[in-house]
Amino acid sequence: MKPSYLKLAESGELSRRISVATDMMKSCHLCPRRCGVNRLKNETGFCRTGRRARVASFDAHFGEEAPLVGRLGSGTIFIASCNLMCMFCQNYEISHLSEGIEVGPEQMAHMMMRLQEMGCHNINFVTPTHVVPQILESLLPAVDNGFKLPLVYNCGGYERVETLRLLENIFDIYMPDFKFWDDKWALRYCDAPRYRRYAIDAVKEMHRQVGDLKVDEAGLAETGLIVRHLVMPNGISGSRYVTDFIAEEISVGTYLNVMDQYRPCGRAGEDEYIDRRLRSYEFREAVAAAGEAGLKRLDTRERKRIIFRFR
Repeated sequence: MKPSYLKLAESGELSRRISVATDMMKSCHLCPRRCGVNRLKNETGFCRTGRRARVASFDAHFGEEAPLVGRLGSGTIFIASCNLMCMFCQNYEISHLSEGIEVGPEQMAHMMMRLQEMGCHNINFVTPTHVVPQILESLLPAVDNGFKLPLVYNCGGYERVETLRLLENIFDIYMPDFKFWDDKWALRYCDAPRYRRYAIDAVKEMHRQVGDLKVDEAGLAETGLIVRHLVMPNGISGSRYVTDFIAEEISVGTYLNVMDQYRPCGRAGEDEYIDRRLRSYEFREAVAAAGEAGLKRLDTRERKRIIFRFR
């Protein structure tokens, strides 16, 4: 299946969208935080990222969902920093401490080409929200050098629809988290106002663009939506409400990964509600809620996140 971004590159539409996205950095409003800093002059806001993206690592990743991993892995590019900064983040050094190096479009394009040469089935951008313009900029030189893999937008769910619309027919697969239903927890752990509203609107827009997940004869993802939901202690993630929303307002055919790998990381030890591992009954209740909601494509296998250092 030929990625749509190839046509956009040929027609000049990709260049136009790069210009629009870059202009959004002058008074940055790429994400719901709308910090208003001029990132083109290297000013930084919440994400602490200026004109250039920072990359923490890139490599073939085998800890992702089966339709992404296949036999040769998902070509994962971990972007440093984040627009959420969850205090319990399992990749705290990357998200909070911005571990990584600054790269330009040619360097990121080289990473994409290298992963394609390794046989990876897709390019999976992890926490891309704050560097959408930089990713689009890198796509042009990559396409010029023969790049043609599907692109995965692997985000925390705190997105602006206006930014996502720039990505239509560019990203083939959207993979957002839906972290919280109750905004009080999003404020407490991410300082993210109105998380639920933004996540709802984002998932709806993503599904409008790509629909339910479609796979090829080998079971590899070609296009579509994958939603992740991390089950947290003490019902903090609101699993029943999240799964009801997906079933009722998105699609019962949504590929939903109900994840059980929560453990106290980062600064989780500072908070009494999340300073413990998930209990088995809490996970079983979340899976049961998804089934009762009528969702038909559940991924409930335990999966560990594997981080590869920059190479």
